[in-house]
Amino acid sequence: MTASVSLSKKASAPGWFLDEVIRATPGISRLEMCIQCGTCGGSCPSAGDMDHTPRQLFAMIRADMRDAVLRSNTPWHCVSCYYCTVRCPQEVHITDVMYALKSMAIQAKLYHDAVGPDFSQTFIDYVENYGRSFEFGLATRHNLRHHPLNIPSMIPMGLGMLTRGRMDLTPQRIEGLEQLQAILARAKQLEESA
Repeated sequence: MTASVSLSKKASAPGWFLDEVIRATPGISRLEMCIQCGTCGGSCPSAGDMDHTPRQLFAMIRADMRDAVLRSNTPWHCVSCYYCTVRCPQEVHITDVMYALKSMAIQAKLYHDAVGPDFSQTFIDYVENYGRSFEFGLATRHNLRHHPLNIPSMIPMGLGMLTRGRMDLTPQRIEGLEQLQAILARAKQLEESA
């Protein structure tokens, strides 16, 4: 499998993409410790929908297949259950690597469709503006943009959630939102300087 990879001057040595992913992953990813055992893929509830298992994706990262990895749907199907991370014998922080790959794919504009990135951005917008997710707004905006024909079939479930107090019609701001916004702004600064 060959991927078209645009190499920069510093990206000429083998393993450069592995280093890039490790640097992009918050904390210590331990990605270099992957022994290709397959426990992650065997543990993943979403593996059947992925075009590559996490193990395969990590092998592709080591093979410097940057574009193919960033175009993969695998990170977008990660449900962040952390089951793979808990079961990994090498303690690779797989879920954190998936988040980093999503971020890298968005920055490089290398993804199959905009559903995942749009959903992610909508979620981030609500967290930045209100300090928490707003499920009604998130679901409405996402479905209007990507699945407008599904909206009528979702009305009964939405009404049930509203009548049982499981969902609000308006977003609620958290107390101390300014502090959260300051933390998020600082995190962005650190990310840009890295």
